[in-house]
Amino acid sequence: MMDWQAIIDALPSLGEGMAATLQLCAMAAICSLLWGALMAAALMRASRFWQWLLRVYSNITLALPLLVVIYLLYFVLPEYGITLSSPVVGVLALTLYYAPYIAQVIRAAIEALPKGQWEACRVLGLSRREQLRDVVLPQTLPQMLSPLVGLMIGLIKDSALLSIVSVQEFMYAAKQAISETYAPLEIYLTVALCYWLLNSLLDWLARHFESRMTRYRRGMQHE
Repeated sequence: MMDWQAIIDALPSLGEGMAATLQLCAMAAICSLLWGALMAAALMRASRFWQWLLRVYSNITLALPLLVVIYLLYFVLPEYGITLSSPVVGVLALTLYYAPYIAQVIRAAIEALPKGQWEACRVLGLSRREQLRDVVLPQTLPQMLSPLVGLMIGLIKDSALLSIVSVQEFMYAAKQAISETYAPLEIYLTVALCYWLLNSLLDWLARHFESRMTRYRRGMQHE
């Protein structure tokens, strides 16, 4: 039988762990989106040297498991006099790992725009800011939203690996709760349910906003 009392007793610590996970993932998501956007811009407009350097970084990062990146930051950097706290390692590892994926999504969406639209922008004399605001974002955001949210869901799930280096997030709190209640089945089922609810909510929100942003296209098709 399920030990419901063990779940009730563990709820306060699990709640604190979930709050820590949400905060850490929010910071990592913002940082990875910013770094990914900068990478995408550089890959399209920077000099060949910088493009080559970013491609090397992307290829290396995409070929490594996230756990290796975490270990490099947490265990190897101190050997060279660079010691980072566990939360900083967590945010940095997730940022470095997910930014190349985000850059590929942004770059693919922008390069999918017809060349004629860029030529029209130049003919109209639109500034870079006006091109981005009035032409690029309205067309690329609906295309980018679904894969970006998919990456954010992956980021949330991968944050569980950070418990290995003592980041006090959701999985760390779950392990502590198990050591106190001796109820691994109940605690891990609760953790699984929470992850499922959180990621399902993100997926629903993404589909909702994507539907709203593309509504005008469906309206044009019905006319």
